[in-house]
Amino acid sequence: MDLFDRRILGALAEDALQSYAALGKTVNLSPPAVHERVKRLRRSGVMKGAHAALDGAALGKPLLAFVHVEAAGWGKSERLMQLCRFPEVEEMHSVAGDASVIFKVRTESPRALEAFLSQVHSVPGVTSTKSYVALSTYMERPVQADMTADWPENPLPA
Repeated sequence: MDLFDRRILGALAEDALQSYAALGKTVNLSPPAVHERVKRLRRSGVMKGAHAALDGAALGKPLLAFVHVEAAGWGKSERLMQLCRFPEVEEMHSVAGDASVIFKVRTESPRALEAFLSQVHSVPGVTSTKSYVALSTYMERPVQADMTADWPENPLPA
């Protein structure tokens, strides 16, 4: 993957519906060249599709929470995985640290979050949960194509 591929991916992350002509102008390549690169990126698995960014509050799900689950053993089980069938679950991660698994969930109300937590606690092996409710979201974005080549030696200025 070269710089052109990363620029194409960055532009598509901003607007996945733009034409190959518009992408070509953005990255200084011809539309056919961009089309071929996008096809190659899809075939290679770098691009997993194009998705619409949905607004949780506008969809009636204003409550965003991160649920840390502690469980016996590693934590991931078939029963725990079944919780992903609920549309409120946006992400599930196996993690290192004081939790085994972290869920990102978006619900319509605290009562709906409580119902989800009840489902979590009914899973055999779950010993506890800690929930963190987001009050504000300052930044949310998909995976970025760019990478930091040179990390600053000193902390960023205040």
